[in-house]
Amino acid sequence: MKIILGSQSPRRQELLSALGFEFEIAIPNIDEVYPPNTPIDKVAAYIAKKKAEALSGRISENSILICADTVVVLDGEIIGKPANYTEAKEMLERLSGRTHKVITSYCIVNKAEYHCNSVETFVTFNALKEAEIQYYLENGNPYDKAGGYGIQDWIGCIAVHKIVGSYTNVMGFPTAEIFNELKKLGA
Repeated sequence: MKIILGSQSPRRQELLSALGFEFEIAIPNIDEVYPPNTPIDKVAAYIAKKKAEALSGRISENSILICADTVVVLDGEIIGKPANYTEAKEMLERLSGRTHKVITSYCIVNKAEYHCNSVETFVTFNALKEAEIQYYLENGNPYDKAGGYGIQDWIGCIAVHKIVGSYTNVMGFPTAEIFNELKKLGA
């Protein structure tokens, strides 16, 4: 079975490789815009399915497509990817000392059947000092990550006090759930 990963995320590629699968990469050309009335907990699912639909023409009889999207939710609001230093700093300051929710939704498509699911993980940060935030912003890479941080990065090592749920979900690819779904589909 040929697997196609519809993502340019290095973390998703690394995690799918860690599961032991060989795959090719296809990058969906979509805007990640969703209808304004979409419930917060359905946004990642909407975008993941939109990515899968954009790449559905790549699916053949013997292939499986995997697409995913991740959002960070704090105070009932989605915290996206920061566009610049100031936004990244504000995001980390808001997350400091608080618990937020990470939702990753994935769509696995096989023979035009969509198998979609969402996984939630709760992450509690320690209170961060300004110098710690500054160090991460100057030495890390917060700009391509929802919420402005990577749990696998330095900031995750020092900031994450507790997680309830899947660690790999916070990285944007809930491996246990995806692995089980792929097994069901014969991958």
